[in-house]
Amino acid sequence: MNLLFISSSELISQLINWKNSIMVQQRSGQRIGIDARLYGPSGKGLGRYIQEITDRVVSLDKDNQYIIFLSPHSVGDCQINQENVEKVVMTERWYTLAEQLAWPKLIRRHRLDLLHVPHFNAPLICPCRLVITIHDLILTKFPSRRASTLSPIVYWLKNLAYRLVIGRAVKQAKVILTVSEFTKRDIIEQLAVPASKIVVTYNGVADFSQRRADKKLADKQVLLSYNIKQPYLLYVGNAYPHKNLEWLIRLFKIWSVNHQDFSLVLVGGHDYFYQRLAKLVASLWSGQTKAPVILPGFVPDEQLAVLYRSAALYIFPSRYEGFGLPALEAMSYGCPVVSSNSSCLPEIFGQAAVYFADNQMDSAIMAIDQLLNNPSQRQQIVQRGFEQIKLYSWATCAEQTLAIYRQLLKG
Repeated sequence: MNLLFISSSELISQLINWKNSIMVQQRSGQRIGIDARLYGPSGKGLGRYIQEITDRVVSLDKDNQYIIFLSPHSVGDCQINQENVEKVVMTERWYTLAEQLAWPKLIRRHRLDLLHVPHFNAPLICPCRLVITIHDLILTKFPSRRASTLSPIVYWLKNLAYRLVIGRAVKQAKVILTVSEFTKRDIIEQLAVPASKIVVTYNGVADFSQRRADKKLADKQVLLSYNIKQPYLLYVGNAYPHKNLEWLIRLFKIWSVNHQDFSLVLVGGHDYFYQRLAKLVASLWSGQTKAPVILPGFVPDEQLAVLYRSAALYIFPSRYEGFGLPALEAMSYGCPVVSSNSSCLPEIFGQAAVYFADNQMDSAIMAIDQLLNNPSQRQQIVQRGFEQIKLYSWATCAEQTLAIYRQLLKG
């Protein structure tokens, strides 16, 4: 570079970059990469996990160097600003051949000693120590075409690729993190992984105490903005088929005959699956001016707080979960939970929910009525919910994750 032909500001910028480069090279510690492309709220539940773990791990560890791989969409959400953290924009999308081709080059270019991929889509070729997080095995338990918008042939090829990638990932990974004992057992049984390789690190529940509601708006005004009137039953989350929301809508149709003052509120982004629910609602309540099922779309956390604490109860009909975070969030607002007894849910919720038999309408109706008609039991479930959420801490999850990193790097 010819220094005679650059401005003084450019020269200063170059000198700063050289200084930073030298400082990075001189720092002790090893180089840890975290695939954080789904970081933040756009990544839904997985995005929250990635954000909490990434933020907390790097704040705990000042010894090692961190390379945080972000997407063009998530880079603005990540506000980490530490000397030992480098943020790298990775344009390749999740679940693509492009990411598989990019990973080996990125790992070598950034001289990674360890890579943590917080999902199953790990590099097929990983020239460094690998940690993965498997949240569930839904695609092996519910390989339904209804869970995809793809054509049958493309879906079959994608499912084949999924099995190839996850099979390779569990073999390559030095440690597999998972979020419940139920999912750990699933991994052992479905993927023939030795138990010694799997570590359960429960998710946390966000501390909502500082943002109980939007202070500028009264609760009733927030509800009115979404055309919601009390009393109502609430569900928050995506509408994938295993969530069993079509079944829930049909259940509500039967139950509401004797509870016509109630509505059902299903909160989630207006994607293909929620559009399918809207069509079902229109067909079941055809001829009526207004159906008692409300689909408000995405609701920000501040306003979602109002929906949680104003609901008569939170209902969780899912047939398969790895953890069940939304119901725990409902508990944190004092919203009593009625849940199916499927998969990990009794493990995670303990005695803080009223359960019904998986996919059984009579059992679900009995559970709903039991909670609504017994104020003392309702209050007991609310209090148990407040105690149950204390078992789940993002701080603890991050500390356990960092301990795994350090153990592997020592090895």
